[in-house]
Amino acid sequence: MKGTDVILLETAQVALPVIFGSEFFGTATLILLGVGVVANNLLGKTKGQNSGTLHINFGWGLAVFTGVYVAYKTGGHLNPAVTLGLAAAGNDLAEGVAATPVNIVTYLAAQMLGAMFGAGLAWAAYKDHYDTDVDPELKLATFATGPAIRNPFWNTMTEVIATFVLVFWVLISGYTQGVTVGPLAVALVIVGIGASLGGPTGYAINPVRDLGPRLMHAVLPIKGKGGSDWGYAWVPVIGPTIGGLLAAVVYRIFW
Repeated sequence: MKGTDVILLETAQVALPVIFGSEFFGTATLILLGVGVVANNLLGKTKGQNSGTLHINFGWGLAVFTGVYVAYKTGGHLNPAVTLGLAAAGNDLAEGVAATPVNIVTYLAAQMLGAMFGAGLAWAAYKDHYDTDVDPELKLATFATGPAIRNPFWNTMTEVIATFVLVFWVLISGYTQGVTVGPLAVALVIVGIGASLGGPTGYAINPVRDLGPRLMHAVLPIKGKGGSDWGYAWVPVIGPTIGGLLAAVVYRIFW
């Protein structure tokens, strides 16, 4: 066979604008629905007020489910801990997306900005309820996580453990390579992590899930909102990052 007769099929590389748009809108969808379910539960005069933690757990699971579908072109990371974990494990970030520094930074920037945008949309959806006379701590809790018992070391450990479970599962499962199964599976994993490990800290398990909405809480004109608890803000950033990287280390050693 002549060389000219050989057809080489190569995986098309995903362009940077597509990477950014995919992760931006996927993460925005995740945070819109995630912050929205907590707002529905905690704010005054909503249809879902005081509906319980399982309502929140399932809401976040379905938020992940929806966001992963939106970001299917980039593997639906929506989470820097997942992106860094995949890269540290030596994997591509998604089909057609190599784990290059430029691609990683694009993922992280899109996730952060998408989280902020999604939180802003959630605030707009619940604007009248945020303006009601509600405990400022509850208003903050709709945006950002907080510990049930404040102990920075053990709060961080909780986030490390919970995020390890998520990222290790991502690495073992192959994540969304089979798009029809992956989003539903990861949604159920999120519900399970929330139900089992969410009690101590509210299970951020995603740096931008907490930091993006916390920044929006700080800048949005929310009536009677109080402070944004920046003294705790490092925990749901550092803990998930460590957890994701530890999952990658274990994966590389044993799998």
